[in-house]
Amino acid sequence: MSDNVYVKLREFLDKFPLGLPATPGGVELKILRRLFSEDEARLFVLLSPFPEEVSQIAGRTGIDEKDLAGMLESMSRKGLVFRIRREGKVFYNAAPFMIGLYEYSVKKIDEELARLFKEYYETAYVDEMGASNVPGFKVLPLEEKIAAGTVLLPYLKLEELVRGARVAAVTECICRKEARLNGEGCDYPIETCLSFGVAAEYYIENGWAEEVKPDEAVRIIREADEAGLVHASVNAKHLSNVCNCCPCCCASLKGITKKGYEVHKYINAIFRSVVDQDSCIGCGTCIERCPVGAITLEETAIVNEERCLGCGLCATTCPANAITVKLREKWEEPFNRAAELGMAILEGKRRNR
Repeated sequence: MSDNVYVKLREFLDKFPLGLPATPGGVELKILRRLFSEDEARLFVLLSPFPEEVSQIAGRTGIDEKDLAGMLESMSRKGLVFRIRREGKVFYNAAPFMIGLYEYSVKKIDEELARLFKEYYETAYVDEMGASNVPGFKVLPLEEKIAAGTVLLPYLKLEELVRGARVAAVTECICRKEARLNGEGCDYPIETCLSFGVAAEYYIENGWAEEVKPDEAVRIIREADEAGLVHASVNAKHLSNVCNCCPCCCASLKGITKKGYEVHKYINAIFRSVVDQDSCIGCGTCIERCPVGAITLEETAIVNEERCLGCGLCATTCPANAITVKLREKWEEPFNRAAELGMAILEGKRRNR
């Protein structure tokens, strides 16, 4: 088996905003060999990151359209190529490693692949995710814990966004599934990963996720909140997903909780938790509840604003109702679309080289 095919594939994937940097041991090539056949790898590098019809790809590459259609459909079913069906037309595009090939492995991940993913994360990917200093995810709290009178733009209203989605789907969290296969899993719920719109349709059609109604999706988010999971999604105004993240397995939160990196490398913390010192009874419930250790207890609870995710988990369980969530004075607006976020990440990486 020729490594050169997979080296070219790695180099191609490394051009995405969240790339696929090389490691001294070549673990990323082992992952690619597990996911792609040589023929699939050769075809993948001919694709665009933007959706195209088969006829466009065939015209650009010179590949027979019928053969190309069959191979692209097969690869999309394997989670190697993203697929969109719209008004009788089918579009395909190359998927990045994250969000993409990694998440699309949710139903085929086994102990070997989980071990390889973990090794790659530890060796290269935790740094790749934070290399641009442009956070790839935003965190949104439940609205009822946001301070009264706060005027929220529509893209900051989590439940309203979910209820307005054209289609929604739920599947297992790939991060927690990987951790469990590596013998390091936690007890947090696992069937919590929500996708919306074309992403949901892709998951549902491939048999990786179950379609859920808007009320059911909201129920999943509320149960995740009760369990202590952080509601994170792509740092864009358009809602494509809600990852209900734990601090021990989530690829982004692990960078903060286990590697000690600053929050902003991974998370756009739009909100912050604020403690009413007169109401706080000093019980310490919020300390146990905070996923990133942003709260300490003196006579009352004290929030480290720089470390706070603004997830509101502390507020939802405060027995004295002493905690509310407020917009930060200088909060960063999410990007309009994921494509704009991607361009900003690429530019951030270029500046930081």
